[in-house]
Amino acid sequence: MSDGDVHGDMVRDLGRLQELRRELHSIPEVGLELPSTQSVVSRELDALGLDVRLGRRCSSVVAVIEGAEPGPTVLLRADMDALPISERSDEPFAATNGAMHACGHDLHMAGLLGAARFLVRRRETMAGRVALVFQPGEEGYDGAQVMLDDGLFDHLGGHPVAAYAVHVGAGEPGTMWTRPGPLLASLTELDVELRGSGGHGSTPHLADDPVAALVDVAAALHAYVPRRLDPLMPTVVSITQMNAGSAINVIPDVARLGGTVRTLTGSLDSLRDGLVETVRLAAAAHGVAAATTLVERYPVTVNDPNETSRLVAAARTICGPDKVDAAHEPLMGSEDFSKILQRVPGAMLFVATTPPDLDPATAPGVHTPDVRFDDSVLAAQAAVLATAALDRLHDSPQMR
Repeated sequence: MSDGDVHGDMVRDLGRLQELRRELHSIPEVGLELPSTQSVVSRELDALGLDVRLGRRCSSVVAVIEGAEPGPTVLLRADMDALPISERSDEPFAATNGAMHACGHDLHMAGLLGAARFLVRRRETMAGRVALVFQPGEEGYDGAQVMLDDGLFDHLGGHPVAAYAVHVGAGEPGTMWTRPGPLLASLTELDVELRGSGGHGSTPHLADDPVAALVDVAAALHAYVPRRLDPLMPTVVSITQMNAGSAINVIPDVARLGGTVRTLTGSLDSLRDGLVETVRLAAAAHGVAAATTLVERYPVTVNDPNETSRLVAAARTICGPDKVDAAHEPLMGSEDFSKILQRVPGAMLFVATTPPDLDPATAPGVHTPDVRFDDSVLAAQAAVLATAALDRLHDSPQMR
């Protein structure tokens, strides 16, 4: 495949991919059931002459591009769901339904549709197949696991030999980054129930006050990481919810807090006992009982070194060698693509999408109502995914 062919595709497709991205941006849907989003994605894949398979347990979309010769299967994935955020971006195509593509999943979908167009034009040179996986429910609904439980790998023509995905991020458009090994942290949900004995606000000495305990437990958890853990063990504990009481003059019986624990070490085994004991001791100082629940949601996102090198090579071919950072520091966000990577060697690549009129260091971040994205990157994003997939197929053309 010549550089001229790739560049021609990029120029040809960019306008259409931007139209698709903006259409998807204007119809955001939250969770596992995304009928409008599913309809747009299915329409575009149908137009390419692909056989589309819709999910049974969620609004997923899967299509397989069959090459002219037998060979292995490569999986490309894009997430589809939005966030329950009311948009304030002032974009002309901004959503008005109380949800928002504030994490760039609209770009992920449009980019994968672009990769599909790119690959369909080259299917006669392909030995094997590329599975296009559009997954709902990444934002806290464990959509990857739902699709796996729904038999994702059963209908792809073979267990994938590699899996690739892209995520948008802050930075100069046209730059990309990733790293081998741990790229994103695990995600564990933390829930603490503090149960005491309530009373009147005028006589706190007659109560075992769970609200006072709540404050000390939150402070103790925030202090646990910097004071009790090895600083070379990247870990983040964030308390994001605190709830207690319903009347201003009543000390309640129960208080609750919730949050997240993130780590790059791959396991909570070294953290679990310490966190539970920290909560128990802080609560006991107030005569309050504590029940701590830790639920592991997403594992660490671990990039396979060989597949990371392949994805980096594709990105450097498309964007230029000086535009790709192959040794970026890991991030403490989490991704359920990690569950695919537990079963298939693969890698995730970040694509910078900060609009040129904003400073990446101060621009509104993902998951905020003001975030904006530069969708001029879509053609390059599509070409990188398609190029990596083709390279992997050509590297092992035997039947798998």
